[in-house]
Amino acid sequence: MVESSMQVIDTHAHLDDESFEGSRHEVVERARRVGVVQIISVGTTAASSQQTVELARQSEMISAAVGIQPNYCAEVHEGDWETVARLSSDPAVVAIGETGLDRYWDYTPFDQQQDYFDRHLRLSQSSNLPFIVHMRDCGGDILVMLREARERGPLRGVMHSFTGDTDMARECMEMGLYIGFAGMVTFKKSDELREVAISIPGDRILVETDSPYLSPHPKRGVRPNEPSHVVLTLECLAETRNVPVRELAQATSANARVLFDRMA
Repeated sequence: MVESSMQVIDTHAHLDDESFEGSRHEVVERARRVGVVQIISVGTTAASSQQTVELARQSEMISAAVGIQPNYCAEVHEGDWETVARLSSDPAVVAIGETGLDRYWDYTPFDQQQDYFDRHLRLSQSSNLPFIVHMRDCGGDILVMLREARERGPLRGVMHSFTGDTDMARECMEMGLYIGFAGMVTFKKSDELREVAISIPGDRILVETDSPYLSPHPKRGVRPNEPSHVVLTLECLAETRNVPVRELAQATSANARVLFDRMA
């Protein structure tokens, strides 16, 4: 387990999720006790983004990201995007997202996903806030849109819960992005993903939970996942990369503070 003096940042959680109702304070306190010093709580809809900002205002341990996750784009109501754009200027907000593309679930027409991914990327570039990319079964599509956005100007962001290959990771980093790893990297059958994790330079790697989803081994199957479990992913990555846990904790936390530079 991570030593109490160690500082870890969970760069992606969904603390607004209903599974944390009634236990949110205890969940945050458990994270604090294992060395988590910051949690970025990530919005998935306009309403979720608003709640995330409110949570961040209430706790010095929580920062907010605001956006509309691709699988929710089909449910957007009039004024929702304007709400996200307005919230992005709140001091509690450190990132734009979660955005991206998803071909696994058939919840939102793909052209609508692309429209909203483009909106998030443009908002990131105009606000100078980093973006958070969701990707599932669509690495090539993601890269096409990132390349187009890069033609407009510099990119700042993270490939959240990365599941691509080494070539994709390399191109994303060349475009200025960080690579985030969640519980999936700890799964017994994730040897290829662990090989990708070995290839990521120490100044570009981030760690996250994606709670309440993707509980890491040996908590796989436990619901809800929670930010305290980020230490399990950190330990797996440290073992995989053959570095001390403390060293990787320091590196990932420093990287998070560079990328999410509005974080408290």
